[in-house]
Amino acid sequence: MPGGRLTQQERRQIAQGLADDLAYAEIARRLDRPTSTVTREVLRNGGPAGYRADQAHRATERRAHRSRQTAPRDTGAPAPAHGRDPEAVRAYEETLTGVMMASGMTAMPARVLASLTLADTGSLTAAELVERLQVSPASVSKAIAFLESQGLARREQGEGRRERYVVDDDIWYQSMMASARSTARIVEIARQGVGVLVPGTPAATRLENIARFLDFVSESIARAAEQAREVLHTKPEP
Repeated sequence: MPGGRLTQQERRQIAQGLADDLAYAEIARRLDRPTSTVTREVLRNGGPAGYRADQAHRATERRAHRSRQTAPRDTGAPAPAHGRDPEAVRAYEETLTGVMMASGMTAMPARVLASLTLADTGSLTAAELVERLQVSPASVSKAIAFLESQGLARREQGEGRRERYVVDDDIWYQSMMASARSTARIVEIARQGVGVLVPGTPAATRLENIARFLDFVSESIARAAEQAREVLHTKPEP
């Protein structure tokens, strides 16, 4: 399996694979590269819809050039927080982003949510997200708006006039409850359809079964979320 940086030709193969709607694993297999390499490459350079091979290659060269220029020469520089390996953290963040995208979230909200989740404070400002993700303020703003609509992030007033975007202990609970409410709404509409299509007909029976199934699921989600909520507030053992 080859190592080192991706070549321009390999990036063009990645772009072609994305155009052909191939999975990251299949593209990686054709390149004889780890799947994580392809996933990281795509997410770092616009995501599946925005990936452009030549632009990605130029961007990588620019990042490498900046890295050489700004590499710290002081061997006494402070160590990363908690002794973490920065490269391992970056790789994990990209993996987490990929999982969120695979669940249906678009690239930028997934990147923002992963960044907020992995920040020890659980919060970042717009400026911090722009610097961290190397994207425009408008991209961050749109991503935050989406996450707020899904109950996955919230705003709070920071120092001065700066807003902070937060994922706190209850965000996932609130998101699960929002999902349960959304599913319950589908149940309600499905049962309305039963009356319209005349009970006992094949289409009405199908809707009734859908409603019964989703009703059970939404109630189970809400009940489980309530029972497990305290887990989100569990502190690590000293």
